[in-house]
Amino acid sequence: MLKNLVKDLKPSSTLLINETSRKLEEQGKKIYKFGFGQSPFKVPEDVVEELKNNAHQNKYLPMQGLLELRKVVAKYTSKRKNHDYKSENVIIGPGSKELMFLLHVIFDGEIILPAPSWVSYAPQAILGRNKTQILQTKRENNWFPTASEIEEIILKDKNKNYLLFLNSPNNPSGQICENLEEIADIAKKYNLIILSDEIYSELSFKDNYQSISNFCPDKTIVSTGLSKWCGAGGWRLGYFLVPDSLIQIRDMINVLASETFSAVSAPIQYAAITAYNNDHSHYINISRKILSAVGKYVYENLRSNKILINEPQGGFYLMPEFLNKKFNTSSEMCDSILNGTGVALLPGSDFGFDQNKMLARLSFTDFDGQKFMNKIDVNQKIDNDLINEFAPKIIEGVDKLKKWSESI
Repeated sequence: MLKNLVKDLKPSSTLLINETSRKLEEQGKKIYKFGFGQSPFKVPEDVVEELKNNAHQNKYLPMQGLLELRKVVAKYTSKRKNHDYKSENVIIGPGSKELMFLLHVIFDGEIILPAPSWVSYAPQAILGRNKTQILQTKRENNWFPTASEIEEIILKDKNKNYLLFLNSPNNPSGQICENLEEIADIAKKYNLIILSDEIYSELSFKDNYQSISNFCPDKTIVSTGLSKWCGAGGWRLGYFLVPDSLIQIRDMINVLASETFSAVSAPIQYAAITAYNNDHSHYINISRKILSAVGKYVYENLRSNKILINEPQGGFYLMPEFLNKKFNTSSEMCDSILNGTGVALLPGSDFGFDQNKMLARLSFTDFDGQKFMNKIDVNQKIDNDLINEFAPKIIEGVDKLKKWSESI
């Protein structure tokens, strides 16, 4: 029964680590919040002003989303994906997380989750009563699956429906998938549906970001929203782009939306028109520049013969692997790190890895992003002195983490 499934679930570990960190700070302990990932930057001022201007909007909006917003989202995405999306392809939701949950509920088949996967994918699949196939990945392939690994799962039973979750740039690894074309070939060959979680796509550190939808748009549902690039996690506005070939899925999500959240907050939808209509390239480019520099600092100062780590390629995460045999589980290791250093990390087991792999997720956002952003321009080189001035807790936390790794 569903109620029994819910009893076995735990609160989202990303939200839980934020609460734990807050409680420890209230007790007077200095905590380095490397566990909870959210944008360190403020929402662009023109978007904030538009929210204020629309505070009077108090009517229920269409369940699929405000038409004007869906139009600008379709136009915005079509330009970036080189594919003609229309307003009918867009579903606006109270964060992409809720839309993903509804997708799990309506999908009838097996969910393929590459490990590492965002912490909520698997619990949502359980609530949707779908079987999950956890696909373990390798550092050498940027922590993404190969086409042959995906095909191997499908060949066990080609009659089933399969839904692959692909998150690039990835949470928790900070890596970008570089074998999209071969995965797209598998999708076309076996009628595989892909949910492409691109919530960090605007924060890719290189300009040539590609989506799996560039290679198989008819098989791909694109999921993204305001939370990461616009610093608006608490606003709760995300969206799906569902291609015409998957229109049944769109219609079923709309039915569930009408019986659950009804419609996203009206003032936020009106403000989001400005977010996608106005040119925010300067804001995004400086955000990327800062995150890239801070992430590279963490990477260069942590990697050693005690810590294996890939250089971050987008978003605001790194996934260090600690080479030690002192702990039985990554959770035990992260507890030791928090108690010994004040550095809050999330264990790799929360993201689908075996418990005995000493992997952890590190979010490098514990700094005042707006203060940092106001003091530099897009062409300025960000050196260690600037990072020390505007992100001192990153410097301190990394130093404590490195010393901890050398002491065990």
